[in-house]
Amino acid sequence: MSPHAAGRRRVARSVTTGLPLALAAVLVAAGTATAAPSGDTRVVRTATLGEIPLGAFSNALLPGSVADDHGVELGGIGSDIYPAGREGEYWTVTDRGPNGQIKVDGKKRRTFPVPGFDPAIVRIRVSGHTVEVLDAIPLTTSSGKAVTGLPNQRSRDEAPYTYDAGTPLSYDPNGLDTEGIVRAGDGGFWLVDEYGPSLVHVSARGRVLARYVPKGLALTGADYPVVEALPSILLHRRTNSGFEGLAQLPGGDLVMALQSPLSLPDADAGDASRTTRLLRFSPREKAVTAEYAYRFDPVGVVDPGEADTSELKISSVVAVGRDRLLVEERTDRAARLQLVRLRDRSDILGGPWDDDTTSPSLEQLEDPAAAGVPVLSKRLVVDLGEVAGVPGKIEGVARVDHDTLALVNDNDFGMTDGADAFDARGRLVDSGIETTVMYVRLPRKL
Repeated sequence: MSPHAAGRRRVARSVTTGLPLALAAVLVAAGTATAAPSGDTRVVRTATLGEIPLGAFSNALLPGSVADDHGVELGGIGSDIYPAGREGEYWTVTDRGPNGQIKVDGKKRRTFPVPGFDPAIVRIRVSGHTVEVLDAIPLTTSSGKAVTGLPNQRSRDEAPYTYDAGTPLSYDPNGLDTEGIVRAGDGGFWLVDEYGPSLVHVSARGRVLARYVPKGLALTGADYPVVEALPSILLHRRTNSGFEGLAQLPGGDLVMALQSPLSLPDADAGDASRTTRLLRFSPREKAVTAEYAYRFDPVGVVDPGEADTSELKISSVVAVGRDRLLVEERTDRAARLQLVRLRDRSDILGGPWDDDTTSPSLEQLEDPAAAGVPVLSKRLVVDLGEVAGVPGKIEGVARVDHDTLALVNDNDFGMTDGADAFDARGRLVDSGIETTVMYVRLPRKL
């Protein structure tokens, strides 16, 4: 998590009670206005999620899962958004839950103030300027236990701590840092995860049916099937930067996007790189069938004034045709949507760039195309940083119709980094950033 407007005053939000499924109530954001046009692209509607205590939400799904929510409210559902089949209704997914970083003796510790939080699929409806929670599905293991958001492996993931960074927490091999979501052909869902990184197939009621991970991950102790079916090169994913985008092509194949370049051969190379990867997965074959090199624009182009290349991320990919994708390049402050076409001649699966002994690595190449790598060509569709009314940290994009997109931001559950994220009583000092769904009208058809 990046610091998210620390110190901003908390925004007053109305609260009512009595939601479906005992989750909470319809939440209203009063006075939200349609943004003014910016160029040929404009925001035509905004809607905001109001206050639902996270403990009440979680315990309605899995009683007793959260003992103390430390004043955190439901948020983080902006990890992705996918049409639910009815006008204004969408499936969304939370990430691993509230988390932050606090420095102790000069070293950052990853904090989980609500370690019992269970990532969930949340069905919402955009009604006027309100985001309503219609339903929620907890993610569970084969035996019905909660799938937490805690890290999996001591040797590979950040060590988890309590909200004040004072007490270590246990690792959880069942833990998932869920991000992208699409509806599966069997009525369940496909999700992607940052820890493995992994592709996760869940039932319509949220039970994990299979988790597909890189070959050689050696994840043991999980209470659901773990299948080593992804290329082993993914073992070099940057910490906290695994799969974040997921799209479903018309034929049923899935496309997964690595949020950031691999740390190959090391973290410094990954941080300096502008080349990440997309992978195509066949649910029928249960295998990766293609891999593509994707090249970010320079960070100063994506986010004018930003100089740190490691801030570049892919957060969302959306199918807009048989082999065409919208790809969201972003930092935490700005985002651009690019149109790419997946061509057979661009496939690098199983070649030298999947061999971690290749030197220089794909990530180290200053100009991959000049080195013979078939990098995906792309065309800019819209620079969201130039559209009035679009907030930072957009993580979910859905296609509403031929010229309209639905966007959702990740508000990080209102958390910020640092020791001041909680007050002296251990209650969250909310950032004031809310979960907002907005419709953006494009000047041309996709």
